[in-house]
Amino acid sequence: MVQFTTHRLAPDADGLDRAATLLKEGALVAFPTETVYGLGGDARDGTAVAGIYAAKGRPSFNPLIVHVPDLETAQRYGRFDAAMLALAQAFWPGPLTLVVPLSDAHGLSSLVTAGLDTVALRVPAQPIVRALLQQFGGPIAAPSANPSGRISPTTADHVMAGLDGRIAAVLDGGPCPVGLESTIVGGAPLALLRPGGLAVEEIEAVAGPLATAKGGITAPGQLVSHYAPRAALRLNANHAHPGEQLLGFGPMQSDLNLSISGDLVEAAAHLFDHLHRLDASGRPIAVAPVPEIGLGRAINDRLRRAAAPRD
Repeated sequence: MVQFTTHRLAPDADGLDRAATLLKEGALVAFPTETVYGLGGDARDGTAVAGIYAAKGRPSFNPLIVHVPDLETAQRYGRFDAAMLALAQAFWPGPLTLVVPLSDAHGLSSLVTAGLDTVALRVPAQPIVRALLQQFGGPIAAPSANPSGRISPTTADHVMAGLDGRIAAVLDGGPCPVGLESTIVGGAPLALLRPGGLAVEEIEAVAGPLATAKGGITAPGQLVSHYAPRAALRLNANHAHPGEQLLGFGPMQSDLNLSISGDLVEAAAHLFDHLHRLDASGRPIAVAPVPEIGLGRAINDRLRRAAAPRD
């Protein structure tokens, strides 16, 4: 694989200009969103999109999310029925991805959709990526900016640890406030394809009950083993076994704690950063139980995938 000098860009006018120029040249740039850092490339450029898969070591049957600045732009690439329009109007910009049928003249690389007739679209809320989208002037395909299957990045340091030398630049916007990938909804009837940074309860308050997703890869983040540290992970642990580190939740003794007060929003924001920090020691990780409500559903989804058997 071609090695790059990966530049760390400041989130100022010069940094945004350089990032947009690199994207226009077909290069890959990592950038912050409110959820996690994304690894961006021009979604219309098949070579750039192929570079995303190569840099991450991501299987090409796993589709990518396309980031756009607003709903009007999203409608150039996908067809929105009344239910999808209601969700977009309620939650965009924000941590919600909608999987919709492709528009006839979408112009996106077929690699973005992994050959499917649908596309995953999101309007992010983070000001830096919104400024980058405006300056770039096109759709940006961007999965999380980490080697495929590993812990997602919530800081520029996480990106550099995994992709230094593989991408052109990272736009350093500090830590991501949500800390979990976006929630993904799609299908007819509407189904939850991936829990994430927007609680399912909030979506159902607008759209009604969501159906259960059927089998097969129809959206990003559906691989059984994903978001994984190198160390072994044991779930629903009330204490650490000898040699383990404990990732706690709520008032308990632990090596690191997602939220001592039991706040699920705080826990989501800390999840990937704490896993990165514990994984650096090389010791197995035990994780305390997290309630299966609100953002806890997405936290547990990531933990179950991180703990799943690996090929």
